[in-house]
Amino acid sequence: MGWMSAVFVNKAIEAAGAEGSARRYLYDVAGVEPDAAPDPAQLIPDTAFFLLLETIAENIPDGAAVPVRIGAAMRCDDYGAFGLAFKSAPNLLGSYRRVERFGKVVTSIANFQVVPLDGSVLMQVIPGDTPRLGLTMTNEIALAAAVSISREVSHDAFAPRAVHFCHARPKATAEQDAHFRCPLLYGSTRDALVVLPADLDAPNRLGDAGISDFFDSHLDQALGQIKDPASLSRDVLDQIGGALSEGVPTLGYVAAQLGMSSRTLQRRLSEAGLAYQDLVTEARQNLGTQLLSRTDYALAEIAFLTGFSDQSTFTRAFKRWTGLTPASYRRTR
Repeated sequence: MGWMSAVFVNKAIEAAGAEGSARRYLYDVAGVEPDAAPDPAQLIPDTAFFLLLETIAENIPDGAAVPVRIGAAMRCDDYGAFGLAFKSAPNLLGSYRRVERFGKVVTSIANFQVVPLDGSVLMQVIPGDTPRLGLTMTNEIALAAAVSISREVSHDAFAPRAVHFCHARPKATAEQDAHFRCPLLYGSTRDALVVLPADLDAPNRLGDAGISDFFDSHLDQALGQIKDPASLSRDVLDQIGGALSEGVPTLGYVAAQLGMSSRTLQRRLSEAGLAYQDLVTEARQNLGTQLLSRTDYALAEIAFLTGFSDQSTFTRAFKRWTGLTPASYRRTR
């Protein structure tokens, strides 16, 4: 389980154009008070944000354009201290390095890494493990927002050289074309901006080394104060995933592997808002999708390796998770 700043909830509901009871319903879906002042430090579970985006996509006729609208509406000040650190960095590369270093202050998903490639640089979204529409939409928000705040800090009119999207080309792309102002490459192997070195080296309009150092220090402290349920979740998921070929492991087995008692692990999961059975389901889903995508194993073998007693039970579970049968999912990879 990860987290997302509640600021993105406000932007998402504004982008959807929801009013009245529809607006309140969307806030309820996200678990955020509709009249609360925007607070970048308020974090919500990533699953709640995914569900919000998926609800919008299902109920808004032009829902495919909502992610780019959200990203286009983002400004440095919306991110609090993180945005100020981005703004005060000496150049755009310095801004991107701060995103790489401090992105988890506002979200544990759709974080970026800076990757040199063929005379240019990729501002690349780190792939997530959750094969669902909400994550795909969140990655597009991240790319659109990165362009918005890059334009805000740059002297010249900023545009990436190209943008890569893992998802397929939507039916209409007018809003994406207007925002990114560059070639858009759909069905790619990555979600990333391609940025030229000259743009990265150009000084930011408000770059100030002293102010930048101050916010770096502030953000270092903020990172240390974040209670990261994801680290415990990852540890438990790793143990479950490694044991599934022998059947679903008990909580007691996983606790022993992590060097703690069953009671301690149960308490820590409860404090982090995690349920052991949900983690079992997530581990099975993660392993199943990886095996379908990256191996030629027969479906019966994959069912066994993910802890199911037979292929039909695995097929029913996988369709419940993803909306696709395992065979259909494999054909899309």
